[in-house]
Amino acid sequence: MSTKSPTIGLLGGGQLGRMLCEAASPLDVSIAILDEANAPAKQINNNSKHVVGSFKDPAKIRELASSCDVLTVEIEHIETDVLEELESKGIQGKKVTVHPSWRTLRLIQDKYAQKEYLGQQGLPIAEQIDIVEGDGMLASMKEASQKFGFPWMLKARKGSYDGRGNFKISSTQDLDQAVKEFGRLSCYAEKWVPFELELAVMVVRTEDSNGKTKRIVPYPVVETVHEDNICSKVFMPPRNVSAAACEKAQKVACGVVEKLWGRGVFAVEMFLTKNGDVMVNEIAPRPHNSGHYTIEAVPYMSQYKAQLYAVLDEPLPEVLEPHVSSSIMINILGGANSDSHHKLVEQAKKMYSKGTSVYPHLYGKESKPSRKIGHITLTGSGSIEELEQYAQPLIQLADEIRQERLTASSQALRPSAAPEAAGKTAAKGDALVLVTMGSDSDLPVLKAGIDILNEFGVPWTVDITSAHRTPAKMAEVANEAASKGIKVIIAAAGGAAHLPGMLAAYTPLPVIGVPVKATHLDGLDSLLSIVQMPRGVPTATVAINNSTNAALLAIRFLGAFMPDLHEKMKNYQLDMEKQVLDKANLLQEIDVQAYLEKMGKK
Repeated sequence: MSTKSPTIGLLGGGQLGRMLCEAASPLDVSIAILDEANAPAKQINNNSKHVVGSFKDPAKIRELASSCDVLTVEIEHIETDVLEELESKGIQGKKVTVHPSWRTLRLIQDKYAQKEYLGQQGLPIAEQIDIVEGDGMLASMKEASQKFGFPWMLKARKGSYDGRGNFKISSTQDLDQAVKEFGRLSCYAEKWVPFELELAVMVVRTEDSNGKTKRIVPYPVVETVHEDNICSKVFMPPRNVSAAACEKAQKVACGVVEKLWGRGVFAVEMFLTKNGDVMVNEIAPRPHNSGHYTIEAVPYMSQYKAQLYAVLDEPLPEVLEPHVSSSIMINILGGANSDSHHKLVEQAKKMYSKGTSVYPHLYGKESKPSRKIGHITLTGSGSIEELEQYAQPLIQLADEIRQERLTASSQALRPSAAPEAAGKTAAKGDALVLVTMGSDSDLPVLKAGIDILNEFGVPWTVDITSAHRTPAKMAEVANEAASKGIKVIIAAAGGAAHLPGMLAAYTPLPVIGVPVKATHLDGLDSLLSIVQMPRGVPTATVAINNSTNAALLAIRFLGAFMPDLHEKMKNYQLDMEKQVLDKANLLQEIDVQAYLEKMGKK
């Protein structure tokens, strides 16, 4: 490293940022992070240049850039317009370089455009076609079915990760459901690839000041295993894969990265078919889950150290070879309970054997079902088969945690009784509905809706997020809601009731606004503030103070894909009908005065 201590601005401070900071510390490289105050990376990195806020907020990105020498990313879903602006115009008279380039990030954010570009460069991709949006979607999918046959994959062009945003079309019966789930998304159809297994290669790319490629250096090929659309294990070297296939995968990965722009570490995920063909699946322009093993297996140049060297244009080794014969990485995923993973970590801590090492890593994150909260790396001096055998106690425990999680998830999707007494929040990791408000003074209005959610057995959580007093928190809550399992948001606000609409602007989830009657105008101002949302940002709106209807509407949304809630709603409607009919019959049997007296009225 140069004698001057550089400052890298990092957009995102999750576990990848945390491990990047761990690699930067002994090199005296300062990393300033843009993320929430207690992000995992900030927990281990005290820096006065940190910025608190969303890494999708252009103003916050500019604030971070003003005190940094170079910007890099922990996640690719960043607003690229501001990155292009910073690189072309600079800030406060200073040019800011961005690695990888905003061009790479913009391309990778659109999976269809990414694949089209790679195909044009002669790289192996699955055949694909664009799907017409809106009213023409069904007809477009029928054309894809005729072209590809069954099965084929419907994929969202943007915003998907860890398998989310994918829908397997196995027959014509799946088309209507696909329209319901993906009808508002920009999608494409991809021909089904009958792959044998999935491979990944981390590749380091450097370039000169003119953007011309200087070095392309690959790590070894690894096998990745996915369960429930999440990477659960990584094997180095891949099991039962020939040296020729590994060499081909490395060559394809290097070919992909060579066609991109900017410096840094890139992950290239690929399919290996039965006949030995390698096809590109996805690209991540950053350190990646499949490269965690390099911390121990390639200690002189882990993927995180390589990211620092590449971004700062420091010299790299000629080759990146592991110092061990084999390595396995096991992801620690949150279980059904907050402490479900403890037994897995404790088992890892007590495993010692000559020629084999075990390294647990925890990320400082709250445990939630399926959330990546850590990983365990094993390294060995023998074969991958021998190391896999040694790792069986850990693999079995990880599978037990998964089974417990799946069982709990199945129960949560089929609630039969209220999980909590009225007025108490459900476990945050289980919540399907987020109930939020601009002020705690709105809580009494929301209580009736919360009671309805409890009556139907719908898990919920509650928060206070003011659109005016805590805008950064509001944006963060909206951005993260879907990834936390939330399916519907109920938001109450009074006066200039901007909260529901602003939440709807940040999240793809349905938002139901509850206008609250404030001191003036009897709540009409609140109603109009919510119901008059501009075209393109739909926000459902109920009557003033009517959180009961907000809850019932949320349950109807959930009932569209949760049969038990659908049935409960039908029974609820039948009960209402019966109550009205019973009252009508009673009124016919007795006179008006007697009926009023029975109701307690004079």
